[in-house]
Amino acid sequence: MSEGMEAPANGLEWFGREVAEALRHKGATQRQLASFVGYKEPYVSKVKNGRQLPSPLFAERCDAYFNTSGWFTRLLVRVGEQGHPEWFIPYVRLEEKATQVQDFSPSLVMGPLQTPEYAEALFRAAHPRARDAQILEKVGARLARRAVLDRPDPPLLWVVMDEACLWREVGGREVMHQQLEHLVKDSEDPNVTLQVLPFDSGAPPAADAFTLLVFDQDESSPVVYTEAMGLGRVVDSPSVVACGAAWFERLCADALSPEKTRNLLWARAKEYAG
Repeated sequence: MSEGMEAPANGLEWFGREVAEALRHKGATQRQLASFVGYKEPYVSKVKNGRQLPSPLFAERCDAYFNTSGWFTRLLVRVGEQGHPEWFIPYVRLEEKATQVQDFSPSLVMGPLQTPEYAEALFRAAHPRARDAQILEKVGARLARRAVLDRPDPPLLWVVMDEACLWREVGGREVMHQQLEHLVKDSEDPNVTLQVLPFDSGAPPAADAFTLLVFDQDESSPVVYTEAMGLGRVVDSPSVVACGAAWFERLCADALSPEKTRNLLWARAKEYAG
């Protein structure tokens, strides 16, 4: 395939363009590809048109169908890294290997759970001088992190978000309406647990965002990821990890139950729609 070609700014477009080119070269149809890879044709269409992030399994089966010796699998990795700052890529690679992801979000929705519009609004606020192509590249990279939740063996994702995430109007009322509806749907996934930490729960055990990553015992020891002033760091110190785990347990205890969280998300989504 075209490994030497210049990549589009949007990683989803890049992957989709390669699928379309491979279909043309093979003389195959979108329907034939869908039948082989085991995905519905609308899914394949979205991937081909740069509107759907493919799963690792989809990329692997594309390699088998087109006999491309791992090109689509490698491309998906590159798409996942494209648009990320260099210091963030080590975390992305760890996130892909984790069996459990536990995240505390005090003010903004966690990256892999963001809608494209929500992510775009955040990047435009943070990078007011960036060109549209640069913004789309960043949005594509953030959406690519969603792939870990769509793989056949997704990690168990447990997110505690402060109630402020529901009230901070990122991108306008329609964007927030879509974002909260998106969270409701995510909360129905058996591998995803969402809890809102209400304003009336008092002082939280932690004020800053952090993420705990847990791996298979043979893979790696747990780590904590924190970020400040546009720079992040991964810490594997047992004492720091234990502290983060204790904080997260207390946050879960203080937060609303998953069911009450889902009801609150629905209520706020309706308010934004009204």
